[in-house]
Amino acid sequence: MSRVTASAHGRVNLIGEHTDYNGGFVLPTRLPLAVTVEVTPAEVLGVTGPDADERSIELARAVCAELGVSEAIHVVSSGDLPAGAGLGSSAAFEVALARALRELHGLAIDERELALACHRAENHVVPSGVMDQFCSALAPPNGALMIDCATLETSEVALPNDIEFAVLDSQVRHDNAAGGYAQRRAECEEGARMLGVELLCRDLPDGSPEIAGLPHPLDRRVMHVLYESAGARAVADAFEAANVEGAALFMRASQLSQRERFEVSTPEIDGLVKRAEASGALAARLTGGGFGGAVVAMCNAGEAEKVAEGAGAPLVTKSAWHLW
Repeated sequence: MSRVTASAHGRVNLIGEHTDYNGGFVLPTRLPLAVTVEVTPAEVLGVTGPDADERSIELARAVCAELGVSEAIHVVSSGDLPAGAGLGSSAAFEVALARALRELHGLAIDERELALACHRAENHVVPSGVMDQFCSALAPPNGALMIDCATLETSEVALPNDIEFAVLDSQVRHDNAAGGYAQRRAECEEGARMLGVELLCRDLPDGSPEIAGLPHPLDRRVMHVLYESAGARAVADAFEAANVEGAALFMRASQLSQRERFEVSTPEIDGLVKRAEASGALAARLTGGGFGGAVVAMCNAGEAEKVAEGAGAPLVTKSAWHLW
């Protein structure tokens, strides 16, 4: 076998931003958009494609190393998942590549092990949580995936039939490596160190009075990840109970926390959220690492296009999840 093609889907996180590397809960769902790679043996490692760059080569090299593949390859990347939109394009590239390498070399590795290998690979390039790789590899096609990032336990969450999600492009590209993601992660780690815990969401009791004693802005950063993790659990419970209004309440609170406590939103994102909700979205929030990217809007079934048009934003994709 000299040529292998494999694909992996992107993700949109419904709630749970910056909780994954803090040992909290996240609630992503798989997108129909995907990255496809074609892999062939080569003399020198290379990656080509519309979004290929030096970072793509770094990621490919890291994935090969994690899977114990020493032979050089050439990777042609394609697909309809936009890069830089906060929709897990890097993880989809990694998972697709790992799947191709598994087939090419007959590797005995299941999807969970594959996702963990891809997560380790990405952390050689930029620090990140495990959510993107887990969702790309393990999420069901017709629901959300609840992930406990402390234990790596997962469970499928059914989504109500009377809603759909619109993914709206803010047209402000983000880059986790160059943007504020690393700074926010460092602030969380410093907050954990000062509180004497390893992982904020796992090890810090709810309502710990010590948080108030942290210097600014660490107190706000810690409060965000704790409330965000609790919000992810609350939204999952609301969806399971078909309580759409309850889920919308927590999603709107999440956006407020991202703007005020974690400060990862932008004026463009804030305006897009406001316009989406004014156009009929039940709730809208920034999704992904922040500082640009995409907004996910929860809509009544059949209203995604109307919300996107009213918000004046490109509709990256819509998903009536129960129809997949």
